[in-house]
Amino acid sequence: MSYSEDNYLMISGIQHFIFCRRQWALIHVEQQWQENLRTVEGKILHTHVHDAEFHEKRNDAIYARAMAVSSASLGVSGECDLVEFHASPKGIPIFRYAGTYEVVPVEYKRGKSKEDASDRMQLVVQAMCLEEMLCCEIPYGFLYYGETKHREKVRIDEAQKQKARAILAEMHQLYERRVTPKGKRTKACNSCSLKEICLPVLSRGKSASSYFSKMLEGGQDD
Repeated sequence: MSYSEDNYLMISGIQHFIFCRRQWALIHVEQQWQENLRTVEGKILHTHVHDAEFHEKRNDAIYARAMAVSSASLGVSGECDLVEFHASPKGIPIFRYAGTYEVVPVEYKRGKSKEDASDRMQLVVQAMCLEEMLCCEIPYGFLYYGETKHREKVRIDEAQKQKARAILAEMHQLYERRVTPKGKRTKACNSCSLKEICLPVLSRGKSASSYFSKMLEGGQDD
């Protein structure tokens, strides 16, 4: 299957989707957003990383920041915070540089390593896009956490890719139907920047946008 560019989803959305399907829909389907301390800190961290003009060669490695990536087969697009190209006889050629290079994506996160797979899946999807674009294989990448100043190596194998494909397929289905899933309050809600938008209709089969539109019109939430 191949998606048209008009139907591409944001790669970063898979992190929201795994954390909370409702949060993802509020952001990516209903186009709602609200900042909190965590989102601001994350934005500051990425501001330091994202410089699309930055390309540097040090020793046997090339570093490219804010590299645009996409995949027609997955129907996604976005940016890689950092892509490292390490000299390797098993690598691929890079325009304007001699030799061949192994491709290693690096995703930056503000906090610390999570128990769920949200960060890892985002990195896996980035790697899958790079594989499709560069005709290469990427066996691993890294997650860098700003709070711990630590890189976590992430293996990228077929099992991880199959999981990513299944999640993205569900995301496309919900997006096409413009569905905002119901939610269930958990401890994770306390750290969500959308909790004030989400909670009024958390357990009801309505969208947050329709709720607020009705309230602004002076109606009642029945």
